[in-house]
Amino acid sequence: MPDFSTLMLFAAAALVLTATPGPDMLLIASRSVSQGRAAGFLTYAGIALGTYCHALAAAFGLSQLFVTVPAIYEAVRWAGCCYLLYLAYKTIRSEVTAFAPASTLSRLSGRRIFFAGLATNLLNPKMALFVMALFPQFVTAQSGSITMQMLVLATVLNGIGLVVNGAVIILGSQIRTRLASLSRFPKMPQYMLATVFTGLACRLALQARN
Repeated sequence: MPDFSTLMLFAAAALVLTATPGPDMLLIASRSVSQGRAAGFLTYAGIALGTYCHALAAAFGLSQLFVTVPAIYEAVRWAGCCYLLYLAYKTIRSEVTAFAPASTLSRLSGRRIFFAGLATNLLNPKMALFVMALFPQFVTAQSGSITMQMLVLATVLNGIGLVVNGAVIILGSQIRTRLASLSRFPKMPQYMLATVFTGLACRLALQARN
């Protein structure tokens, strides 16, 4: 396990990274506004699980494939674009009332929200490269199992992310409550979420590999 000073240094870096607005935060905020606090936390849970998957992939050397085999990187990138566009389409087509209470979310829709967060994270090859570039700087052979160290770092990152994104989720749910009074635009949050999915797809399609 990494020593205390290493964990504190990593935690400081993680705080800066998670507090910087990015695609994950934007997705979480949009979910919270459109579907409520529960949906925001489910989305974050999926993203957090994706972080563990990327950490394990980096520990086992699988993430290195994105560097050595560009075709795999491109395949994952375009799969991610298609998936995000599919989510945008499904969001627009949904007949569920955007401002329905969060407690009315069905178990199936809850699973869908969770796995959408997970898949969005896993299908972003930039996340894999980010973990592969950052985590090894805080891992040493003298500190024990590389895999366990990677998982510990992922836990620290996810814990800090929960605090930061938890604040975003609560703020988003409060905005949702205020928007609920705008009965003239009942599907506005759905259009907002679909726009976020489309924007993330375009960002993923246009971003450079390096």
